[in-house]
Amino acid sequence: MPQLVIDVHAHFVPKSLFERYEAHAATFPGIKLLRDGNGVRFQFPGGEPTRPVSPKLSDLADRRSWMDQNGIDHQLVGGWLDIFGYELPTQEGAAWSRFINACMWDELCSEPRFTPLATVPLQDGSLAAEVLSEAMNTGFGGVMIGTLPKGSGGNLDDPSLDPFWAAASKLGAAVYLHPMFVCGEPRLNDYDLVNAIGRVADTSIAVSRLLFSGHLLKFSGLKFILSHGGAALPFALGRLARNHQISQGKYADPRKGFEAMYFDSCVFDPDALEYLAKKASADRVMLGSDAPFPIGDPEPTKVVEAARFSVGDRAKILGGTAQSVFRIRPDCWCRDC
Repeated sequence: MPQLVIDVHAHFVPKSLFERYEAHAATFPGIKLLRDGNGVRFQFPGGEPTRPVSPKLSDLADRRSWMDQNGIDHQLVGGWLDIFGYELPTQEGAAWSRFINACMWDELCSEPRFTPLATVPLQDGSLAAEVLSEAMNTGFGGVMIGTLPKGSGGNLDDPSLDPFWAAASKLGAAVYLHPMFVCGEPRLNDYDLVNAIGRVADTSIAVSRLLFSGHLLKFSGLKFILSHGGAALPFALGRLARNHQISQGKYADPRKGFEAMYFDSCVFDPDALEYLAKKASADRVMLGSDAPFPIGDPEPTKVVEAARFSVGDRAKILGGTAQSVFRIRPDCWCRDC
């Protein structure tokens, strides 16, 4: 495969999800699709309606234009965390995940600039393993999961999720972890702090549990990727290591788990990116934009170009590493092909 510039952190909602919804609604009765003056929203059991679905999440023409402006050849696209449906009963959640995946695949299978990431019913480890296996067999590039497997709570290190982790390890799957929108902290209600810092805290807590539980060492076949530059973890690793040291062997060594993780470059500041690469190694960092959200990086390649990297390390970050971490579609488009 030629050298590609690959954005590994992006989100997509297929238009067919709305178009096919009514025909399949009986399969997931706990979900409501709302169309009103606020736009298109979803509602899941026990919760308020989601934020309106941004039209940019479904606009592939606009996305391709943005990619061209930024010199990006290919994009890994996961879904939108607001609608992953982890609150649903298990079988209904599996049906919803399969429906999302089918819509993603059908809409993107003829789009060689995009490789989709699957979603799975994370509320049930065994069903999540089944759906993941199906998606990987179909041709998905990996899976995107949220930090709260019960929708508004739960932990990724819960033993009930071990079948999912085991399946991902056996398949060698790329597992992209993304924070949820609802972080359950009232102090985040002002200043748009959910986006500014809430997601950083959410990821840091969820992954700290995985580090201390030893999941990334036990299930070593998978490739685990963190969004937003690993949140606070690169800077807090020494503190986690100290906690491990004084625990007298009760927890797994977080430094070893940290060495097994990959990170996106969505940190905005060149010096922060340099620090991440120094802490994790440039081999473990990949270009990420968080497109098409406003909190994402509108010019993601610039921070990589501005950072002080060797030519070889820059090439790895811009796309070289992604080609070995994700299952990029074999017919992917590139400008120099």
